[in-house]
Amino acid sequence: MKSTFAKVAIGFVIGATTVGGIATANINWGSSVTTACVDKKTGALFASTGTCAKNRTPVSLGGTPGSINGVVSQVSPAVVTVRITSANGGGTGSGSIFKTDANGSWIVTNNHVIDGANSIKVELDSGEEISATLVGKDSSYDIAVIKVSKGNLPTLTFGDSNSLQIGDPVIAFGSPLGLDHTVTTGIVSALNRPVTTGQNGGVDSYVDAIQTDAAINPGNSGGALTDATGKLVGINSAIATLGGSLGGTSGSIGLGFSIPISEAKRVINEIVTTGKSTRPLLGVYFDTSFTGRGAKISSTTNGGVAEAAGIPAGSVITQINNKRITDHISAIVRIRSFAPGDKITLTVTLPSGGSQTYPITLGSAPSN
Repeated sequence: MKSTFAKVAIGFVIGATTVGGIATANINWGSSVTTACVDKKTGALFASTGTCAKNRTPVSLGGTPGSINGVVSQVSPAVVTVRITSANGGGTGSGSIFKTDANGSWIVTNNHVIDGANSIKVELDSGEEISATLVGKDSSYDIAVIKVSKGNLPTLTFGDSNSLQIGDPVIAFGSPLGLDHTVTTGIVSALNRPVTTGQNGGVDSYVDAIQTDAAINPGNSGGALTDATGKLVGINSAIATLGGSLGGTSGSIGLGFSIPISEAKRVINEIVTTGKSTRPLLGVYFDTSFTGRGAKISSTTNGGVAEAAGIPAGSVITQINNKRITDHISAIVRIRSFAPGDKITLTVTLPSGGSQTYPITLGSAPSN
């Protein structure tokens, strides 16, 4: 059966009215409490000294022992609200401070949050609003880095999204629907989910996404997805909806998608260093009308790595590094999860029949 991929609504609210911060309660559960239990239906949090009921998901407390706000207190100061003005009005998104020095601080967000912006302002956790400038962006990965002139701010630590497992607890931070400093919890529902957020600055963005049931809504875009220790493992980017156009649905249905930080940090570091980024290049064109299993190569580029490896046009890629490829979308997403210069193996079905594996060293191209 042909796999499906989600062409999802972008989690960014256009022309949102800022509602402001919401009240939060510091909950002290005592030193005997070792686990927080999240109700699977309501998202409510419950204390436990051991296991959770069947209808609740366990979340390791981390942070301050016995206090559910340990991770939140650690992460929230490094999460910001991003507000833009543009020719179409304005919008609100989120971002995470990941680097700071005496002269300024760098913030990662989604490209679609700041795309087309005439001005960018950032609201810190303290409520202070300051102007930001664009350092660089990458439409194909839906990543942007902005900078503020205020230095020595709290930062998030990059985690290892490659070590995530399905069922691991995660926490989403951001400003959904203009509600600043909102925190939601959930689990990793799936990994390596091929997702495209559609046209993003005129370019399709493909994400080898972390799927989570932590509530993500318009305005969460660019915000942090952390593990239970407070390390940044994903950048919240998109949500699946039940249909309709962008902005025409109510929001979270428990299917949120985040860009894995282990994939994003290469792009982030390149932008910080050079203002630009690169993407890996296989040097093929795919037959998007192909309905069989795999990704059919319609042609190879002259002098490209696929041509140099001897892969004939008409071949169908069925595996990349022993992971199954079901269509051209999953092939693009999988290739973009690597870096230029990485060595991979392609397993293909040849036009003449039979299967063959090709070692490939990915090329490099400027990203958009």
